[in-house]
Parts: sequence; structure tokens; C-alpha cells
Amino acid sequence: MSTKRDYYEVLGVKKNVTHEELRKVYRELALRYHPDRVAPEKKKEAENTFKEISEAYAVLSDPQKRALYDQYGHAGVDQKYAREDIFRGTDFRTVFEGMGDVGLGGGFFDNLFGDLGFDLFSGRRERGRAREQKAAERGADLEIAVSVTLEEAWRGTQKSVTVPRLDTCGVCNGSGAKPGTSRTTCPDCRGTGRRNVSSGIFQMAQPCARCGGTGTIVQTPCETCGGEGRVRTTRTLTVTVPPGVDTGSRLRMKGEGEAGTRGKGDLYLVVEVAPHERFTRDHDDLRTEAAVSFPRAALGGEVAVPTLDGVVMMKIPAGTQGGSTFRLKGKGMPQLRGSGIGDLMVTVNIVVPRTLDQRQRGLVEELEKTLGA
Repeated sequence: MSTKRDYYEVLGVKKNVTHEELRKVYRELALRYHPDRVAPEKKKEAENTFKEISEAYAVLSDPQKRALYDQYGHAGVDQKYAREDIFRGTDFRTVFEGMGDVGLGGGFFDNLFGDLGFDLFSGRRERGRAREQKAAERGADLEIAVSVTLEEAWRGTQKSVTVPRLDTCGVCNGSGAKPGTSRTTCPDCRGTGRRNVSSGIFQMAQPCARCGGTGTIVQTPCETCGGEGRVRTTRTLTVTVPPGVDTGSRLRMKGEGEAGTRGKGDLYLVVEVAPHERFTRDHDDLRTEAAVSFPRAALGGEVAVPTLDGVVMMKIPAGTQGGSTFRLKGKGMPQLRGSGIGDLMVTVNIVVPRTLDQRQRGLVEELEKTLGA
């Protein structure tokens, strides 16, 4: 069971809180628990609180993450997103726009989420200045959709995906310089790759616009890539899809994104599970229906129920009513990040024959007499 506090409780808001109200509450709490605005002996506690309220805001300010949290709690969010993905796409910077100089030093925010390697205000995954420099030179991440059947999501599978991307130029080995020449020091940043800029309440260093953060420029460009150091290619990759994926699951292939001047980005595969003609999915559980004759429902017995692992016999008690639902344990979907398996929920539909021969009709009429009105 998760030991995290409820996100709404962390921020002190109700479940029907609006986005604007959420921004206002988070801003007030962020200012209150900024470690540089509390006594030295309370700094560590303030840092932990700041991380907690920022995680809560990142989830509740994102409609998709919030809907998932409202339905399944922490388990639903944690199974869908890696910890750094919880913060990805959250625009913390605009929360503090127009507030002037309130003493929120940029250096603090650059390092607060250092355990994640995450820059809270830019959405980049970084760790200090060295990480920022590397991120500026790292290739872009790519995202591509992968469609699987429910059976493939249940057992796991392999898929081939075609990925168009920018790859390292084989002629200049990614330098961008014509063979026989080399890159030279950027005159704007003098080789540092960074320039200091001011943005509202933040003082921060950004990648040099001229050299793109590399610290060097190309004077004699490679004829193949035009000095870019990269060429557009298309690659076919084999993707391993683990058991338990669901629509929206993100699979990361490290280093399979676009090439940068110093390293490649990652490829993220977004899974889409196709609808199934017999089963519907409810998190790790599956739902289906079973047709049962009136005599079997009245007398009880066994009925055949299809599962993703073959047909099984399910016992029903005498007097089973139409619409009754029974649980077959362990016949659902495997957990994507865990060892458990969901259940199969089987709803009974009583089948009434459309036509009866003379003998059958007589038997039913006799039964009706014995049962009474």
C-alpha cells in the first residue's frame, strides 16, 4: 500500500478544485516552504515539503494524470508514469509570473529535484550545470504509437516499428565539420556554451544561441550534412512490449531518439490496446458476459466461460439471476509493474428460447402452473 499522502490533502484543497484555484494554492505553499525563506534548522523539512507539494501540483494540474489519480489513487499514477514523467510537461514557471522579485533563486530550483535529475521550471531532466550543458547538446526525444491486441498486452509481444529520425552523419562523425577540418571556439560564449539571462524573478544560464550550447562552431561545414552533424534516416526497430501494458503506457528505448552533438535522445513508445470483441478492461481486471439457459440458472451447475488463457468452467448456484456477476480470480491482466494478476468479472445473461416445440411448451406451462403467479 502506498505511504504517500493524498494529493488533495497535501495541497489542502477539495476534489472539485479548479485549475486556477490550484495554481493559487500551490504558489502560496511554494513561497511558504521555500528553504531559503525558513530558519536554517527547518531547511531540510521545507525541502521535503516543497517536493511533496510540487508532486501533488504536477499530478492534479494535468487533466489526464488527475483523472487517473481520482479513479485509482497513487497506484494508478505510479503504474502509468515513471517518477520523472509525473513532472514532465508541467509548466511551473508561469505559476510565479508577475510576482516580481520574491527571492526565489533559480539555483535552488535547479538543484531541488537533483535526485530526479529534473529542472522543475523548464521540464528538462538535468542535474546541475553539467547536466544542463549535456541536455542542451543531447538529441531530441521521439514518441511513436504502438498498437497491440488485448491478447498481446496479456502475454507480451514484440513489434517492429519504423522510426524516422536524425542520425549522426557518418562522413564527419557528427562534428559537422568537413573532413580534414575541425570545429572552432564560439566567440559569443568563449567556449562555455552558456550565457546568463534574466527572466522575471529568475536568474539563469541558458545555452548559447550561436553554438547551441556546444561551445564550438563550424567554419567549414561537411558537404553531406551541411554542418549539422546529422542526417535524416529511417530505422526499423524491434520493440519488446511487456505483459500488462494498457492504452497510454509509455515504453522507453534509451538512446533510440534523435542524435545530438553529444549523445542521442530516447524513443518513447505510447501503447494503444485495440478494443476486444469479447472482453472489456477495467485497470487490471477484465469483464465479459456468459450466456446461461434458464434451466441451468434455476438448477445451478457449470457454464463454459472463455478467458485469454482458454475456456474454463465456472460454477453458478441454483437460482442465479440475470445480471449476476461472478469473479474468476487470476484470469485478468498481469500488472505492468508488479507480480499480481487481475480477475475476470463474468456477468450472467439468461437466455430465453425464441421458439418452443409442442412438448417444450407443455413443460414450460406445467412449470408455470407449479410456480404460480
